[in-house]
Amino acid sequence: MSKDLLLAGARGLWEDLAGVPVPFPPTGGVRVAVSPRSGLCPVGWVGVVALGGSAIVTAPSERDAATVRDALKGLTVEAVVDVASVGSVLPVAEVLGPAALSYVSEEGFRPAAGSAVVERLPGRHPALRGLERAAGFEETAEAPLDEMTSPAFVVREDGEVVAAAGYTLWPHRTAHICVLTAPDVRGRGLARATGSAAVAHALAAGLLPQWRARPPASRRVAAALGFEELGAQLSIKIASPSR
Repeated sequence: MSKDLLLAGARGLWEDLAGVPVPFPPTGGVRVAVSPRSGLCPVGWVGVVALGGSAIVTAPSERDAATVRDALKGLTVEAVVDVASVGSVLPVAEVLGPAALSYVSEEGFRPAAGSAVVERLPGRHPALRGLERAAGFEETAEAPLDEMTSPAFVVREDGEVVAAAGYTLWPHRTAHICVLTAPDVRGRGLARATGSAAVAHALAAGLLPQWRARPPASRRVAAALGFEELGAQLSIKIASPSR
């Protein structure tokens, strides 16, 4: 699959999630639409997704859309997913991201070659709960294993699951990859080993694997597996006007 086909698949996903017709501009630029139930961001927030040199933005109301459209018109596509740049033109109360959006084809996939023994478990197996407790709330929120629709691919040590990966089936036949590793075993290639198994399972099912990540370490794992960073996602909560 070429990069153009990867990009088309990724854009199709996020256009579906926008909840209203808002296609990515074909030759660059930023398109803003009103979508109170957008899947690009939490309810009531502004969602921004940039892919392949153009971006779509959803806002919860006509008023917010007008504000955002006017504020972002002077920014480049790269700048609309940059917190500092957006904060310079909008009254930002909170942000989530930016998170890099990466995708891989069967041809570009580079499976992990290591000594870790990866075991397959049902996606909601109770053995995963101990790993979630070890990783903590913030990291578990980024990689919600309890939402996976695939099997879980895990590594155990002393009988305990210390690394796990799988995916959640998103619209547009997309496999949203989740990877979680216990803090005391990081740096040993376990995220790559379990993530590789999850990606292989998704590709065998004819799905498009998506890796969404903020931490540099997670982005490096994705790159090692052959993922290409095609863009980024940013969610913005606009500050209420002072009275």
